[in-house]
Amino acid sequence: MSKITDKMEELGVIPVVVLNDAKDAVPLAKALVEGGLPAAEVTFRTAAAEESIKLIKEAYPEMLLIAGTVLTTEQVDRAVAAGAEMIVAPGFDPEIVDYCLSKNIEVCPGLVTPSEMAQAVKRGLDKVKFFPAEAAGGLKMIKAMTAAYTNVRIMPTGGINANNIKDYLECDKIFCCGGSWMVKGSMIEAGEFDKIKDMAKEAVEAVKAIRNK
Repeated sequence: MSKITDKMEELGVIPVVVLNDAKDAVPLAKALVEGGLPAAEVTFRTAAAEESIKLIKEAYPEMLLIAGTVLTTEQVDRAVAAGAEMIVAPGFDPEIVDYCLSKNIEVCPGLVTPSEMAQAVKRGLDKVKFFPAEAAGGLKMIKAMTAAYTNVRIMPTGGINANNIKDYLECDKIFCCGGSWMVKGSMIEAGEFDKIKDMAKEAVEAVKAIRNK
């Protein structure tokens, strides 16, 4: 689909980040870059998201920046203006998807059903998010749906962690996973950026071990 999804696949895991204070954005980005995981899906659940994306883009232009939990077209515009390279939504919102496609903005909508998958395929999308992954049937559901939609590949998010990422990444229908275990809000707020760097390194090593076996 694009250089962006190629990069996501190369990394294997995308940290899903909730930033309540923009002052934590650059230290977090530094920890991820130094940990070998130069990417972040910054969720628009907080008022600090837009400014955080802007600050990270200025400090680390090489980072892959994705805006997550985007719920309106206005948020799409704000996220892209701040420096986001892709829009990710928790569900399949036709208005947001069509708006992004009309403006040539990369979009990865969330879905959990074959009907939503059909809507994505109809629009020419072949990379989508499966959310909430574990709660919605996990790998079993992904394999069942992609058996019918053979050209679609999945980014599962929601309940992915160090213990189950191996199972997901071993499935050829999955191009990467979204996860927050290495960037927990409590660690960010406590300023535990060295710990985040170490956990990012562990995630990178885990991906390498799964793919090189």
